[in-house]
Amino acid sequence: MKFVINKNDIRNILGKVQGITGRRTNLAITETVLIQAKEQTIKIVATDLETGFEGEYPATVESEGTIAINAKKLFEIVRDFPSDSIDINEVENRWIEIGKENIEYHIVGMNPEDFPDIPQVDDAPLFEMDTQSLKRMIEKTIIIGGAPDDKRAHINGIYFENLDDDDSKTLKMVSTDGSRLSTVDYPYENGVCPIEKGVLIPKKGLGEVLKFLGPEKTVAIGLKDSHFVLKKENESFTIRLLEGEYPNYKDIIVRGIGHDVPVDRQLFLMVLKRMSILSSENYRGVIFNFEKNLLTVRATNPEIGESREDMVIKFAGDPIEAAFNPKYFIDSLGVIEDETAVINIVSSDKPCLVEGEKDKSYLSIIMPMKI
Repeated sequence: MKFVINKNDIRNILGKVQGITGRRTNLAITETVLIQAKEQTIKIVATDLETGFEGEYPATVESEGTIAINAKKLFEIVRDFPSDSIDINEVENRWIEIGKENIEYHIVGMNPEDFPDIPQVDDAPLFEMDTQSLKRMIEKTIIIGGAPDDKRAHINGIYFENLDDDDSKTLKMVSTDGSRLSTVDYPYENGVCPIEKGVLIPKKGLGEVLKFLGPEKTVAIGLKDSHFVLKKENESFTIRLLEGEYPNYKDIIVRGIGHDVPVDRQLFLMVLKRMSILSSENYRGVIFNFEKNLLTVRATNPEIGESREDMVIKFAGDPIEAAFNPKYFIDSLGVIEDETAVINIVSSDKPCLVEGEKDKSYLSIIMPMKI
């Protein structure tokens, strides 16, 4: 096999798949990328046995073939290569020559026949949606990460469902870590989404997909053989679904009670960032005191000290004192796009709702801490 590639065509791609090839599995070959040269293109394939990626890119192919080469080393070579044009040539015993003129690398490859199969999804029923909307949905849900040692599917996955009734059609993503929950809606009118029931997609897989969502207007999504599928013009992803039931999240979303408190999003965000300076592993919470037209935020850490900041708000109810993890509010406020955020506070022991004043497609529910 021998081909010539422009490094600008594959450098960013090789960088983006490092999150897949760098993930430890029981198979050493998953640290490689599979490169198939055919006609005037190369296909780059990567997998960690859970998330699979395929992409086709232009190349000058002198002889066809397939190689499996260490993804990290190939990326580092391509990234720092002194010329745009790079010759890649497989010689004997799976050794691969990479070079041009006065620079040359000899890298040992692995047997491409040992590379795990990627699910074939050419015939998968797909639904076309706005790329930037999907990107925002993922960004606003993966801020709630999964714990590496937590085996619960609903903690490590994002629940993705299609709500299709006579009046409206909505795609919804839901994410939780047990202490907070976020939901994001994508209303649509045209098309038929093949996702008929809710599925659980691994957060880390969607995190890899996020790297590839660029300026293209639309992407296609769907399901095939227990895999979530995403396709672009020349690239595709498959993510193996998680098995398990998702909790009935709708039970904790209670609207219409409590007090809606509008706040300047950026101002409130900076207050919480300043108050979280004194947070530590043992002392994460801050105290919110809601009084007439005033919010006082206090942080106390016996190991470091204490702090307090007042903020003028519109609040006319009975005083409420509640403790929260400020990081949860910081994460939520960071993805709300409205200038004004609305906090719905009920009592010291009820969840707090956070959303934009105008855009109601995103909702964050934050559980209080014990004082």
